[in-house]
Amino acid sequence: MVEELKKDFDLEEEWVAYEIHPETPPDGVLLADRFRGANLEGMFANLRRAGAPYGIEFGEVSLLSNSRLALLAGEFARDLGRFHEFHGLVFEAYFNQGLDIGDVDVLLDLVGRAGLDPEACKADLSEKRYHSRLEAARNEALERAINAVPAFFIGNEGIRIVGAQPIENFRQALAKVTG
Repeated sequence: MVEELKKDFDLEEEWVAYEIHPETPPDGVLLADRFRGANLEGMFANLRRAGAPYGIEFGEVSLLSNSRLALLAGEFARDLGRFHEFHGLVFEAYFNQGLDIGDVDVLLDLVGRAGLDPEACKADLSEKRYHSRLEAARNEALERAINAVPAFFIGNEGIRIVGAQPIENFRQALAKVTG
């Protein structure tokens, strides 16, 4: 959707890591167990419907992965100018293939597929190189009262859009900011 909006607006985007469920065990937890009673089929049907116009597909996801390592590996990719490639691969692995993005072997494979050195990433992860960056992002999210993703902040006017929203909401907000 951001790419679609860039056709009409001069946008600068900055993805910020946000660990929405830090309490998730390292091996993840079944979505059905974590969200007992929730209509998961309906939720994914809505995601599929919302993503379809933009070519975003959602497969069968049964596990809520602990995203911490994926977010940290994303910072590794950011520092080497390959964030968007890595982010796209992580999204596809989780939402299309149902892979556990909390598994270091899965992530290192994705790092390699993004054109980066998996061993260098593994070393940075073991050295906890990006932990302070993730903590700073978490503090920023708390200050901004973020409790859902995605969250978008538009301009300096404090316009904020949280969650999967229709593209028209973004167009209206961007038109307001750009005059």
